[in-house]
Amino acid sequence: MAPVDVPLVRSQFAQTSRRDNWWIQPLAVFLGLSTFIVYSTWAALQGNHYRFGPYLSPFYSPELFGDPVRSWFGVRPAWIPAWVTAAMLILWAPGGFRVTCYYYRGAYYKAFWADPPSCTVGEPRMTYLGERSFPLILQNVHRYFLYLALMFLVLLAHDVWKALWFDGRFGIGVGTLVLLVNVVLLTCYTFGCHSLRHLVGGFRDRLSVAPTGNHAYDCVSCLNRRHMLFAWLSLFSVGFADLYVRLCSLGIWTDWRIL
Repeated sequence: MAPVDVPLVRSQFAQTSRRDNWWIQPLAVFLGLSTFIVYSTWAALQGNHYRFGPYLSPFYSPELFGDPVRSWFGVRPAWIPAWVTAAMLILWAPGGFRVTCYYYRGAYYKAFWADPPSCTVGEPRMTYLGERSFPLILQNVHRYFLYLALMFLVLLAHDVWKALWFDGRFGIGVGTLVLLVNVVLLTCYTFGCHSLRHLVGGFRDRLSVAPTGNHAYDCVSCLNRRHMLFAWLSLFSVGFADLYVRLCSLGIWTDWRIL
């Protein structure tokens, strides 16, 4: 059979033969990420109401400045500008991990840049450079942000431990559970990372020669299958954890003691 040449015809922006509502998902991603970006930026610039009793907002963990006893560096130095809050010095690390995440790349490329807006839908540009040129080549630092994200999981888990003690007595409040659920979801998201799967065994040609690496690879792969789900759940949980602590600190919400 003679080969048939099919010419590549680039569609106009948003032109497609699809009959489904393809625009719903990129629109939902745009609204979801935009809401989180606006709220997290606002919360990071506040510099207050990030602690309530033993609860510490994940946006301000670790507590760099503030309480002379509990914070890492004591009272905030006067030479630091007012807009440079502790959260501004912290959030670049977990934020960088999410921005360079393989799932989030595909999500915000479609939702914010329409590159493309969806499969088989025309995009607003005629050239494709991929991630091999500046600035997108910087996305390769994701594997290094992974190491920082793992460190932050330890810090947030320690915050949950401290949230179990009220004036020196063991207890459990609703805020304790909020912080605990946030750490669990962040752990599931981080441990499902594609880079971590490569790190624990994906680089091997034969996993059978390393049983321990094989088991670790299977565990990470199990979480990786739901990477998108944990990406969104953990994004919601970290924002809600800050909101919960903030509203309790403002006296708007009451933190009910369970135990």
